[in-house]
Amino acid sequence: MSKEIEIISKYLDENGKLPCIKGFAVASKLGVSTCEIGAITKELGIRVTDCELGVFGNLEFLDKDEEIYSQIIKKANESKQIECKTLWDEAKKSSLKMVGSTVKNSDIEVVYCQLGCFRTRSHSGRKH
Repeated sequence: MSKEIEIISKYLDENGKLPCIKGFAVASKLGVSTCEIGAITKELGIRVTDCELGVFGNLEFLDKDEEIYSQIIKKANESKQIECKTLWDEAKKSSLKMVGSTVKNSDIEVVYCQLGCFRTRSHSGRKH
């Protein structure tokens, strides 16, 4: 695990946590799939923080964008759940910040974190 600690430590924030967005770079540097990052950091006692979709962490978000909401809700299931990867793919049409802001300020629930941090978990945003 010393190789993992050495690599991950370069990406930690000032609180010793790994920001979500940097988890993708860590996976690449470690030569593992992104979905393994949650297990690796958990084993090392490192928390992943600042989910780009607002599920956890302290990132600041903008207001909900109704046009983006109407596009992503079509891809959600009947419980208004949508996979993290699907939302990231949708963000390629606008921006991750706008998709994350829309999710954070809506009734959409993000499931299946790409970093393996959670399978299902309600975000801490407002429910509308």
